[in-house]
Amino acid sequence: MPNRATIKIIQNRHFLTATPELSVRSVAAHMRDNHEGVVLIVSPKDGQLLGICTERDLTFKVLADGLDQHTTPVSAVMTANPQTISPDRPFGHALHMMYEGGFRHLPVVLPDGRPIGVLSSRDALGLEAFHFYKELDQREVLTEIL
Repeated sequence: MPNRATIKIIQNRHFLTATPELSVRSVAAHMRDNHEGVVLIVSPKDGQLLGICTERDLTFKVLADGLDQHTTPVSAVMTANPQTISPDRPFGHALHMMYEGGFRHLPVVLPDGRPIGVLSSRDALGLEAFHFYKELDQREVLTEIL
């Protein structure tokens, strides 16, 4: 799985986008309504990735600083120009980027800058579960042999 292309991890997965002029209140409601912890901020003109806004951004930059949720645009609190990964890069490379950068979400973008998904550090749990179940199967086989 770490060698699988990131496109294989994100294919057929829904992700949220918003435009930079929207209020943090509307973006937070969009995230809540869709049960997502991240939204990619895109240009309304060409759909290119401008930034990323996470639950942590809303908590630490809006709530903790006492910003007005109705008048503060998401562009004021998003992480602008986030690191990205192309869809053909290995998932293991994405995990390394997230670990080294200290972030939990990584936008997947096409060469023209348009996002096609977002990876999460939680995606690595699928790898852990795969190895766990594989080990359980091996133990069952050994138990039957012994």
